[in-house]
Amino acid sequence: MIILDTSAVMALAQSHKTLSLLAGNMALTPGDRLIVPALCLMQAESADEGASRHVLRFSSVDIDDLNMGAAISVGKMIRDGYGGPDTCHALYCALPRPDFSGKSILLTAEEDAYPPGTVTVDIDSPGMLGFY
Repeated sequence: MIILDTSAVMALAQSHKTLSLLAGNMALTPGDRLIVPALCLMQAESADEGASRHVLRFSSVDIDDLNMGAAISVGKMIRDGYGGPDTCHALYCALPRPDFSGKSILLTAEEDAYPPGTVTVDIDSPGMLGFY
């Protein structure tokens, strides 16, 4: 599962070349989705009017809702000092899930915002799409 945090959502909304290419390519592959935590989408929209509309135009983007279980877990993460609501929702989405057997990848421009053990990839890393 590939997750976009707030910084990646903002970059995609501003037509980040690599993220736009990734979102377009994933739309061509059935079952491939980019997951945007709802609180990351909310934070991006509050910082940049229209960001959510731009990001949601990509058919490969799905929103991870903040349901009751997620809200409790995210609240605990915030209380334990893992970051703000959007960062903790992205971190929650990166945790193992029964509906996904692989390792989640969190795309971000702020790798240092996440604890060790979280698989993060900088959106500006030269090899993000396999190009060097």
